[in-house]
Amino acid sequence: MIKVHHLQKTYKGVTVLNIPQLEIQTGELIGLVGNNGAGKTTLLRLMLDLISATSGEVYIKSENVAKNEDWKSYTAAYLDDGFLIGYLTPEEYFYFTGSLHNRSKADVDDYLQEFTDFFDGSILQSGKYIRDLSKGNQFKVGIAACLMQNPELLLLDEPFSNLDPTSQSRLVQLLKQLQQQKRMTIIVSSHDLNHIADLSTRVLLLEKGNLIKDIHRSEQTLDELENYFSV
Repeated sequence: MIKVHHLQKTYKGVTVLNIPQLEIQTGELIGLVGNNGAGKTTLLRLMLDLISATSGEVYIKSENVAKNEDWKSYTAAYLDDGFLIGYLTPEEYFYFTGSLHNRSKADVDDYLQEFTDFFDGSILQSGKYIRDLSKGNQFKVGIAACLMQNPELLLLDEPFSNLDPTSQSRLVQLLKQLQQQKRMTIIVSSHDLNHIADLSTRVLLLEKGNLIKDIHRSEQTLDELENYFSV
């Protein structure tokens, strides 16, 4: 699904990401881990063509993301609240997003029923604009909206950081279902080693912009990650 070739990003002469080769297969659930400044968000933004690479390429389904836009029709992402429209209510935002994917209001209402537990009564009919919601609830709006297009590829940056424990657990189950039932390819960047070890079929460990470990999930994955970060 995704191939990275000789990918580099440099700011003011400092290389913040350097990945010579990387392949991600269809249906994998990739955990992306590393300390602050490791290059996780930079890699996600390069995959989405939100920033330009200093050198190298990212390919999705053999198409260079910087030179082709076909991948956008089956790719969804939520990296931060900049992906939202803050002056809309959640309902207005969902209807707007649905209209982009040829969904009627009734279709959108039916779709949102799937997220009743995840929303936990705090999103719909709240009377709030998105900008006035908590960061955790903003994320819930973002993930529900980006899944509305039924994507083949989903990218999330630090999805657990502002969620309460119950919502974190529900998100873990949601992502597992998407990967297992729909063969969705998912990339999740997170500092939460427990969730990443539980979720991922494969874990990529970045350090100072370099990919230093590529771990296929096993019973020892969490121990391996904890041992690395405890040094």
